[in-house]
Amino acid sequence: MRIKDVLYKFSTRLHVAVFFGSKGRVFGRALGMPVVGLVTVGRKTGQRRTTMLTAPIADDERIALVASFGGDDRHPAWYRNLRANPDVEVLLRGRTRSVHARTATGAEREALWARIVKIHAGYERYQRRTDRQIPVVVLEQRSMKPLP
Repeated sequence: MRIKDVLYKFSTRLHVAVFFGSKGRVFGRALGMPVVGLVTVGRKTGQRRTTMLTAPIADDERIALVASFGGDDRHPAWYRNLRANPDVEVLLRGRTRSVHARTATGAEREALWARIVKIHAGYERYQRRTDRQIPVVVLEQRSMKPLP
């Protein structure tokens, strides 16, 4: 296992515990963007997996996530999980949303990418680090419920 992976897992577990424990009030924003807690189902294990991500676009109709993994040549595990099981949950602004995930393609991806890099130029730097096209994931709301 790469040191990057070990550090990522440790920091993610700490942030997730604080974020979910505070219902998103702590660590609710980063780099000027809202933070979401994403809950996927593991493609191999079938277990719930939780991670925190910034959402450059988050409104009532959709949430856009960037599967950049810091410009790594691999897709992040959360992205591989939601491709296998696209029905996921996100915690955003104190509410849990059940959403369906899909990868934006074509003109939609181009338009979203242009907006995303205006919001946070770091994503463009990540794209330059890798040969893979960094996926833009669109989460579309299915239902909404308050956190317990």
